[in-house]
Amino acid sequence: MATAPRPRTTTRDPEELTHRLSAWLATRLPGAKATGVRVPESNGMSSETLLFDIEHPDPPLRACALRLAADPAAYTIFPVYDLPRQHRTMRLVAEHTDLPVPEVSWLEEDPRPLGAPFFVMERVEGRVPPDVMPYTYEGNWLHAASDADRAALEADTVRIIASLHDQFPVDQASFLALPGDGSPLRRHVEAQRAYYAWVVDGLPRSPLIESGFARLAELWPRVEGDPVLSWGDARIGNIIYTDFAPAAVLDWEMAALAPREVDLGWIVYLHRFFQDLTESFGQVGLPEFLRRDRIEERYARLTGHTPRDMDFYTLYAALRQAVVMLRVAYRQVYFGEVAVPDDPDRLILHHASLAAMVQGEYWS
Repeated sequence: MATAPRPRTTTRDPEELTHRLSAWLATRLPGAKATGVRVPESNGMSSETLLFDIEHPDPPLRACALRLAADPAAYTIFPVYDLPRQHRTMRLVAEHTDLPVPEVSWLEEDPRPLGAPFFVMERVEGRVPPDVMPYTYEGNWLHAASDADRAALEADTVRIIASLHDQFPVDQASFLALPGDGSPLRRHVEAQRAYYAWVVDGLPRSPLIESGFARLAELWPRVEGDPVLSWGDARIGNIIYTDFAPAAVLDWEMAALAPREVDLGWIVYLHRFFQDLTESFGQVGLPEFLRRDRIEERYARLTGHTPRDMDFYTLYAALRQAVVMLRVAYRQVYFGEVAVPDDPDRLILHHASLAAMVQGEYWS
């Protein structure tokens, strides 16, 4: 997908983590033993996941997944990892909606046992659309599926987002309100500005990202709409599927109060991100999958809310992804994997599509 080497996803020693996890588990469940500890191939560069089983006569969970905050000494992708916030969000979503959220169990806020806070949840079996190589590439289960199976997966995924927005009582999500003044959307965008400032602190700035923020101001919605609980990372790569149906909805670290369209723009653009990359390498990809018009139509039918200002929200999604990509690239620079080019915008994998969005040419 790129000439640069694949970024490393962890700096931790799996064997050491296994010993430390077993020692911690014994303090929570005397006589218990952690077995089969492993890191999944899909482990990302932000929070990390460990999979393990518990040997005990009566464990609260037997097949487990552990969500571990990023190693603070490893040039983290985000400045803050609030595991208690994620843990609370998952409990509340399970309580107030019909979304298939894994059962969450222990929360450990003390960083000493594993080097960072973590929580333990139920491990759900199934398949996740891959990010590397992307599911839009040939050679994976989703690309090889029938059109009918992909259509069913798409429909159920949009239903998941619609159900979250409609079912979750907003008054239970006040702890997810972002800091600052103004509307939830203003706060959301300002939080992204602050994140970008953190990413480029002492490093070359991105003229493209800064032009994206300026374009957002020009396209700002006249009517923002009432906020809902926004999943934040609404995409198929954060869902476990069985028989093409959602079995577990994962990764709530970017949850916040925001307009409905923040999630819709994200799922639309993240697919386009992979599709555009796939086409740039000469493959057809999945151009009829997760199309913007179909997502908007289905969401409106399910909720009665017709998505508005989607040019703004898809640009915002592409801009958010660009800031993450820039941080990932600077992480590679930190580890000596790549060098900073003369034009730092070249570090952003989707700089061409983001530039087209800024210029109002992408969807034409």
